[in-house]
Amino acid sequence: MKSTRILAELEARMAELSTPNRVYVAVGRFTEPDPDLPELADRIRVLLAGATADEAWQRCVPGYAPPPVPRLCAALEPLEPHEAAAFLARLAGVDLLWPSHRHLPADTAERAAARAVSLLGPDGSWWTNHDAAGGAVNGLTPLFDSLLAGTDGEHYALALQLTDD
Repeated sequence: MKSTRILAELEARMAELSTPNRVYVAVGRFTEPDPDLPELADRIRVLLAGATADEAWQRCVPGYAPPPVPRLCAALEPLEPHEAAAFLARLAGVDLLWPSHRHLPADTAERAAARAVSLLGPDGSWWTNHDAAGGAVNGLTPLFDSLLAGTDGEHYALALQLTDD
């Protein structure tokens, strides 16, 4: 599939996973040669800045600035590609703080997440701020947040859920 078609479909699938004021997404193509984790972290910084600048969150995080790239890189944990679709569907579909509340119907979230992950291929790299081994979350904002970031080395897809009690 051509790069422009991959990007267009990736944008469409990730848009299905977004929810106003809760689940923010970003998709794009790297312009740098041989992008790696620091370039992905830079795109995460942009998403964090945009999400926290949303009027819904400005009162909760006045003066917030996303962590610098090295700190973001340190906060990210690798996620196995075969786990990415289920993780993305949960991130987009289920509220972090109130798991009984759904942002999206399960079938919608699962279908869009599976397709988005498949577009980055079985060799895609996936990163999250969740530490699966210890069950901890490396917070990126003063809020409750959950992030999944994936790349195939050319394209990237990011999903971020924010919530507060």
